[in-house]
Amino acid sequence: MTYNEIKANADIRTYITQADASLGALGYTEHSFAHVTQVAETAGYILSTLGYDEHSVELAKIAGFLHDIGNLINRSEHSQSGAVLAFCILEKLGFDAEDIATISTAIGNHDEGTGIPVNAVAAALIIADKSDVRRSRVRNKDRSTFDIHDRVNYSVIKSQLHIDDEHQNISLDLSVDTELSSVMDYFEIFLGRMILCRKAADKLGLHFCLTINGQQLI
Repeated sequence: MTYNEIKANADIRTYITQADASLGALGYTEHSFAHVTQVAETAGYILSTLGYDEHSVELAKIAGFLHDIGNLINRSEHSQSGAVLAFCILEKLGFDAEDIATISTAIGNHDEGTGIPVNAVAAALIIADKSDVRRSRVRNKDRSTFDIHDRVNYSVIKSQLHIDDEHQNISLDLSVDTELSSVMDYFEIFLGRMILCRKAADKLGLHFCLTINGQQLI
């Protein structure tokens, strides 16, 4: 079964929809199809650009699409519950054991609280997930009631992740409206994520760079 078939699977789409609805009720930013699709495509871009085989790229995209499905159970430890759910779903769909193991391992290791980039698919998933910072993820329409997560995401006018031609650096370039949120606000909530991105980049033989408004900070 391909990534595109996973994307179209009605049961999987129901699980993702409900997982996002639960997070919405808790006040979290968008974790629905826009997020998981972007994560999937970015993870695929990372491995494809680095010359990994098409099968590995496909596994990274599937892991990206399924990575937040654990929020269906609970936000707490959602990476681990997501790995178990993905295991069950993929086994039912007839995936072989090796592919299930790779995808489940990547999902189980994508969160900054407990995650470790144990393989290339996990590393690509981590970077793809943590780099998805953008205004359109903010659900709250009332700026006067923004919390710090709303402010930081809403302040990001433009976000771009790219690998240089020499395959030495992977860079997250952000354009931030500092009247809405300071650079320090970004680091207050995302420092752990950036540290995990650096470890993931190391796993892929890359150096992770963070640039905000033209100034390299990492």
